[in-house]
Order: sequence, then structure tokens, then C-alpha cells
Amino acid sequence: MYKRILLPTDGSDLSNSSVQAGIEFAKQLNADVVGVFVSANFQYPIYVDIIPPNTPTEQEYQSAMRVLGETYLNTIRDAAAKQGVAFQPVIQFNDSPAKEIVHTAHAYGCDLIFMGSHGRSGLGQFLLGSVTTKVLSNCQIPVLVHRVKHQTAHAAKSPA
Repeated sequence: MYKRILLPTDGSDLSNSSVQAGIEFAKQLNADVVGVFVSANFQYPIYVDIIPPNTPTEQEYQSAMRVLGETYLNTIRDAAAKQGVAFQPVIQFNDSPAKEIVHTAHAYGCDLIFMGSHGRSGLGQFLLGSVTTKVLSNCQIPVLVHRVKHQTAHAAKSPA
């Protein structure tokens, strides 16, 4: 059915929970996974008269974001290895994570995007916005939305 599944991550508990579910799903289908971390583009501080000396350069910023992305993607790599699922990591820079997720899915030949959602509705969704909602509205390939219950996310943080 699906041969290559895109798993976006931002390193959050919600994302990690969805990644785990996505890898289990990929294993059932004998599919490969592509993990993607999208970082915002570098923004040079243009509204200040004097640039603070500790302001990173674009190269320093991108390097730091790549290290962060690799850390998040290693979570996917480890989970995929435990399940025997082939994994490919991708780090992208774009101010619109949703558009970059859709672009990456097409660029890497993914036939499904598997991503999480808080399951908010009404005013909560309107105020917060949702990368998942934006992906759904911009994507021509199937998107499987993994809903994580609020208690599950908190249970992952609580020591047992």
C-alpha cells in the first residue's frame, strides 16, 4: 500500500509519540520512513541600531539548527532501527514548516505523511494555528493524523 512514509518531528513529546506510532505503522506495511525536521530560516535583526556582539552568523545559526535537528532525528533513527525499518533523515530550512513538509514529501517520493495533532478544535485551533491543518490543506498525498490524547503526553513526562 504505502512504500515510503514521511515523519515530521519538532522534538516535542507529541511529535515523539506520533513518530513511534508512525514507525510501528511503517513496520506493519513494510515501508521505509523519511524523518524531517524543519527549522525557520535565519533572521538577521534589522530593527536594532546596534547588533549585539553575541548575535550568531547565518552559518552559526544553521549549524546549531542542524545539530538540534540531528538530535531530534536520532530519536526516529533509533526507533526505526529497533523495529527494522529503513530510515532516511532530512533537515530543511523554511519559514513555513507545513509547506516544507509537503515539499519534502514530494521530493523524497513519500506516498504518506504521518504526523501528530493535539486534537484541538474551535477557538484553541484558531488561536494556535496548526502545522497539521496547514499540511492537510496544502497536500495532494494522503496525510494520516495521529491524535495524541492530552493525558498520554503528560504521562510521558511523569516519572513512573
